[in-house]
Amino acid sequence: MANNQNIEDFKGSKFFKLFQDQLKDIYWAEKHLVDALGKMQKAATSEKLSSSIENHKAETEGQVERLEKIFGILDVAARGKKCEAMEGLIEEGKEIIEDTKADTMVRDAGLIIAAQKVEHYEIASYGSLVSLAKIIGNDEIANLLSETLEEEKKTDELLTKLAKSEINNKAVTE
Repeated sequence: MANNQNIEDFKGSKFFKLFQDQLKDIYWAEKHLVDALGKMQKAATSEKLSSSIENHKAETEGQVERLEKIFGILDVAARGKKCEAMEGLIEEGKEIIEDTKADTMVRDAGLIIAAQKVEHYEIASYGSLVSLAKIIGNDEIANLLSETLEEEKKTDELLTKLAKSEINNKAVTE
């Protein structure tokens, strides 16, 4: 690890460009996810699922702000780069809403699946970004990214508990 290195030592390198591109990718993803989570929340039947999505939407807005802080630390413009993966995951969520009957647990089960796919993508992205931040030697950036990573893991766990404890068992009987 290069913890004693300065960010300036990496600027202009292919490694720094990779790091910056991945930050732009997840920044685009998070900004677009905020809107998608609002739609998922409205489509949810279960009050617990709706509330969980609402909470995660607020958390995601905070994650966008955290990314903007990171861009500031790096002294680069906070601009997104279209994230094809998140665009596809958001589209899958829309299809679940369109293809399932409103006010059903089947729809909620589908929404949880769509949300967990998003969470797993985010966990992979933030996990990798934490590793890259450690290599460029900026603990502040690594800590900010780690904070988001932990939030994503907790959301995934919460969705799993909700699916197993209630939603899936009700969905199977519809």
